[in-house]
Amino acid sequence: MIFDLIKKRRSVFPVQYNDKPIAKRDIEKILEAANWAPNHRKTEPWRFKVMTGDKKAKLGEFLSNTYIDVTVKPKQMKSKKLIENPKKAGAIIAICMQRDFSESIPEWEEIAATAMAVQNMWLYCTEMGIGSYWSSPGLIKYMDDFLPMEEGEKCLGFFYIGYTDIEIPEQTRGPIADKVIWMD
Repeated sequence: MIFDLIKKRRSVFPVQYNDKPIAKRDIEKILEAANWAPNHRKTEPWRFKVMTGDKKAKLGEFLSNTYIDVTVKPKQMKSKKLIENPKKAGAIIAICMQRDFSESIPEWEEIAATAMAVQNMWLYCTEMGIGSYWSSPGLIKYMDDFLPMEEGEKCLGFFYIGYTDIEIPEQTRGPIADKVIWMD
């Protein structure tokens, strides 16, 4: 049931991943799930850049070096984490949004559509038994120095994916009744 899958979806962090590789065909299926997200005026604004192999380590080095360069008092632990996390992932998918050149819809709608594409990926990963995590570090504003970006395209974060051996605990939410106002 889709409702059970929605409730089971969790953030699974790179430190929790094992070394089991993710097949390219499985990554392609995850991306195909993203491609079916709803979007206004069919702009399909989501763009993805998949990093595997050595590119993951290069991303970590770029993030760490950029952090050190732009931070007044960089912390060694954070710098190390920026280097290590990408190496632990089976793959990293840069989540990007391509702005409609005619600006026929508000930018927030294209960001929302891209977020819905990521939710599709997240749910599909959950179904496949692949852990996943959306990270949006402040350093994403520098990604055009690392990733090929088209005019009007911006990076919104990274979708880390990897298999895990740990049991993902259930979570709870506050009652929906506390978040809804009915108006007749």
